[in-house]
Amino acid sequence: MTATVRFAPSPTGRIHIGNARTALFNWLFAQQRGGRFILRFDDTDLARSRREYADGIERDLGWLGIRPDAVHRQSERFAVYDAAVAKLKAAGLLYACYETAEELELRRKVRLSRKLPPVYGREALRLTDAERGALEAQGRKPHWRFLLPNFEADPFAPRRTEVTWDDLCRGPQTVDLASLSDPVLVREDGTYLYTLPSVADDVEMGISHVIRGDDHVTNTGAQIALFRALGAEPPAFGHHNLLTTSTGEGLSKRTGALSIEGLREDGIEAMSVASLAVLIGSSEAVTAARSLDELAARFDIAAASRGAAKFNPAELPVLNRALLREAPFDEVAERLAALGISGPKAEPFWLAVRDNVSRLSEAVGWWAIVANGAPGPQRIAEADRDFVREAFDLLPAEPWDAATFKAWTEAVKRASGRSGKQLFGPLRLALTGHDHGPALAELLPLMGRESVLARRP
Repeated sequence: MTATVRFAPSPTGRIHIGNARTALFNWLFAQQRGGRFILRFDDTDLARSRREYADGIERDLGWLGIRPDAVHRQSERFAVYDAAVAKLKAAGLLYACYETAEELELRRKVRLSRKLPPVYGREALRLTDAERGALEAQGRKPHWRFLLPNFEADPFAPRRTEVTWDDLCRGPQTVDLASLSDPVLVREDGTYLYTLPSVADDVEMGISHVIRGDDHVTNTGAQIALFRALGAEPPAFGHHNLLTTSTGEGLSKRTGALSIEGLREDGIEAMSVASLAVLIGSSEAVTAARSLDELAARFDIAAASRGAAKFNPAELPVLNRALLREAPFDEVAERLAALGISGPKAEPFWLAVRDNVSRLSEAVGWWAIVANGAPGPQRIAEADRDFVREAFDLLPAEPWDAATFKAWTEAVKRASGRSGKQLFGPLRLALTGHDHGPALAELLPLMGRESVLARRP
């Protein structure tokens, strides 16, 4: 089945890995079906929405490999929402309410004290024209509620009205419309809440599948009713489990928690982020996929578990290391060149060090060691200094190749009687300043005899 999906972030901050999870679920679902992916900015909150955040979201999605087929901004689509409001009012499904937030809270408490569900009692439907006029004369402006179809003839006698759907992630779902308050679609100042623009756009854009976090499950019942009130067949829905921090807290754009921008600046690979964002909290093992195509082949939207998935940032460097260990030179050459690693030595250098970096930027340090020697004073023990000096006297003549290190150390072993760590440890410290790292057999030819002799303690 061809799919048209959408990712609809609010441009009020930087998106985090939890938002990326939703975007990737939609992207991979569409890719599996040869479908379309629409990026739709929920920017009707003009006071908090920022164009720089929207631009940042597009940049973050592009870094992850997501290329939208279309981009829309709800702030440019108010005529569509005005038309939907007019249609609902004409059908008698949108009614004016004048209660203040304080009055609504008082009514909620009264209902709770009577052991009644804290839903709106539709008191505004009882207002006469004269009463509405008096309220407006006081300066009150109405907000507008959608009349849910949870009654037969009398809206003040709601009855159980089940809305059901087969959720792509959660299986069969049921919401009782009688358990919900009529949702507010239009605020007192005439601005729109999330629900109406979302549904109106889904109708007009032909969205076939709505895939989002499971914090929207309850909203879906009212939204399905709104689709039908606007004369449209509801799309299929899928509600995936949410990501939380390792302590169980929700992620937030406004606090910048685990933002995609921050992870990118920290040197985390895009496919490390994508692999963890998609596979965590599912039945699939969390291992690094090398591309979104490979990830799509492993993605099963029904495999997401019901419970929240705790995200541990410490897993990202592990996935990073696995990706870089297998990364061919051609895949990273441009990025290495931007770090100053280029020329004929760049490819053999990368193949030598890639097993020893968890971020690409760490290659810079090894490049400097290859070119200039150990950083800072050498930490060779006094008892090993004479051994190292004598070993350097046994360096073979050039040209050097992959066999040079073995030939050299065999000669040193015969001359000194040392072997194992006693032989290799002091030589590694002299050459690199580290007690671990890439294979010296691969680094030595890159250093060259003159550069190595300059490292003699």
